[in-house]
Amino acid sequence: MQTQIYQITLELIEDENYFKNVLATNMLHSYYWSDNWNEAFYILLAKKGFISISHTTKEDSLLLPELQLDYGVLDFTNLHISKKVQKLIQQDNVVLSFNTQFAQVLEKISQQHTNNWLKDKYAQLMKKLHQNHYNNFKLISVELTSKLNQELISGEVGYIIGTTYTSLSGFSSKEKKYNNHGTLQLVLLAQHLEKSGFSFWNLGHPHMEYKQKLGSVTHTRTEFLKRWDRAIVPQGAKNYGL
Repeated sequence: MQTQIYQITLELIEDENYFKNVLATNMLHSYYWSDNWNEAFYILLAKKGFISISHTTKEDSLLLPELQLDYGVLDFTNLHISKKVQKLIQQDNVVLSFNTQFAQVLEKISQQHTNNWLKDKYAQLMKKLHQNHYNNFKLISVELTSKLNQELISGEVGYIIGTTYTSLSGFSSKEKKYNNHGTLQLVLLAQHLEKSGFSFWNLGHPHMEYKQKLGSVTHTRTEFLKRWDRAIVPQGAKNYGL
C-alpha cells in the first residue's frame, strides 16, 4: 500500500527521461497529487497513461493522477454478451448517443455515487474539456436513452486519444425495469468502438467484476504502456462518429 503521495508537476511530466526511467518503472508509487487544474496539464497526464481523479481537502480540491500498476483492457474480440443483454439488443428499445446530454450525465453520476470525485474543480475542468477542441484529445459523454419515453437510463464520460477510448466514470438507473441496461450500454459502446476502428478500450482498474464479465483482460503497467504508446498516435481528422 502506498504510504506517501508525491507531487507531480508539468516539468516532471514533460521530462521524457524522467517519465520512462523513474515514474513508469517505480512500482511502489502509482498515485500522485497536483493543484494544477490546467487543461493542457490534464491532457498531457492522460496521454502519458495517467487516469486522474480528485480529492477534496478542507482547504482545496486536488488532482490525483494515477499511473496504475495494472489496467483493464478490452480487446473487442474478447467482448462477452450475455443472453439477457442479447435479448435487450433484439428488443431495440434504446438509443446509444454521444455528446447530447453531457451536463445530465455529470449530474446523474454525482447523484448516484456517494463518494463522487467528479465534482467541484474536476467537474468544471470536464466542462471546459468537453466544450473546447484539442490536438489528439476529445472528452465525450455516452448516453443510453429509452425510445419509449426518452429517459436517460445510463451513461458515462471518458476520452479519446488516438485509437483508444478511456472510461472515467458512469451511472446506471437502479429501476427494476432497467435491469441489465448498464451492461447493455457497455456492450453497445464496445460494438461502436470496434466498428469505428478503435484499437482497444482502457477500462482503468481491472479488478471490478463487471469489467471482467465484459471481457476485460488485465495488463501490467509495462504491458499497457507499450500498447498505449503505439495506439495514441494521432489519427488525422478522424472523429469515429463520437
